[in-house]
Amino acid sequence: MSATSETQTEVVVDAAAASAAAARKRSVWSQLARNQSVIFGGVIMAVMVLIALAAPYLGTIDPTEIDPSFRNKVPGSEQVITGADGTEFTRAYWMGTDTLGRDLYSRVIYGARISLIVGIVVAALSIAVGLLIGLVSGYIRWLDGIVMRVMDGLMAIPGILLAIALVSISGAGLGTVIVAITIPEIPRVVRLVRSIVLSIREEPYVESAISVGTPLPLILIRHVLPNTIAPLIVQGTYVVASAILVEAILSFLGAGIPPEIPTWGNIMAEGRILFRVFPHSLLFPGIFLALTVLAVNVLGDGLRDTLDPRLAKRI
Repeated sequence: MSATSETQTEVVVDAAAASAAAARKRSVWSQLARNQSVIFGGVIMAVMVLIALAAPYLGTIDPTEIDPSFRNKVPGSEQVITGADGTEFTRAYWMGTDTLGRDLYSRVIYGARISLIVGIVVAALSIAVGLLIGLVSGYIRWLDGIVMRVMDGLMAIPGILLAIALVSISGAGLGTVIVAITIPEIPRVVRLVRSIVLSIREEPYVESAISVGTPLPLILIRHVLPNTIAPLIVQGTYVVASAILVEAILSFLGAGIPPEIPTWGNIMAEGRILFRVFPHSLLFPGIFLALTVLAVNVLGDGLRDTLDPRLAKRI
C-alpha cells in the first residue's frame, strides 16, 4: 500500500471517528431535551439564577433597611412614605416585614444570591480538589491506601459538626462557610473518582498507552479524565443541593453567614421566634429553599438517568 493510500485511509478513519463523536453528542443533547426531570429542574434553577442576578430590578429595596414603626406586618401590607421633597408614595410589602421592619421580599430575593454562590462555589471547589486527589489515588497503587484512610477519617466526622468547628475557629463569613462546607464534600468526590479510575486503568487502551511509554500525566488527562466527566456532573448537582442546605442550617444555628447579611437561613432563624404569630417570616424563605433544593436534586436525577449508560439502556 502506498503512502498516499495510507494517508487517505487515516483521513477517512479520523472523519468517521469525528462523525461518530458528533452523533453521540447530538444523541445526548436530544435525550436531555426529552427528559422531564432535566427540563423541570433546569427551568427552576434558571429562574432562581435570573432572580438572583436581577434582584435590584425586581422591585426590591435595601434588604438591610430597618423601619421599627412598620415591623411584623403581614404579606400585602402597604405603607405611605413621605419623600425628601415632600411627595408621598405607597410602598407595598408583598411578603410582609420581619421583627425589625425590614422588607421580607427584598431579603428573600437577595438571599438567593448567597445560597446559589455557596452551592456553586462549593461544588466547583470540591470537584476540582476531589478530582485531582481521586485521579492520583486511584492510579498510583501505593498512595491509594494512605489517601483513602485520610478520606475515611474525614467522612467519619459529621459534616455539620466539622463546619461549625471551622466557623467557630476562623469566624463567621462567606469565605469561611464555603471552606467549611467544601472540606466534608471532598471525600465523596474522591471516592467516586477513585472507583472510576480503578476500573478504567485495567482497560486495554490504557495498558496499550502504558506499553508505548506514554507519560502518566498524559494517560490521566487523555484516557482517564474523560470517563469521570459525566459522573462528576451528576455528583456536582448533589453537592450544590447539599451545600445550600448546610449553609441554611449553619445560618439558622447562628454559626454561618453574619446575621446582617440576608440569607434564607438567617431569615428563618430570625422568624422562628414569632413563627406561631407571624408564620410568613419562616414560610417564604423556606419555600424558596425547598424549591431550589428540590430542583437541583431532580436535575441531578435526570442527568444521571441520561448520562449513565447502564440506566440509559433501560429507558
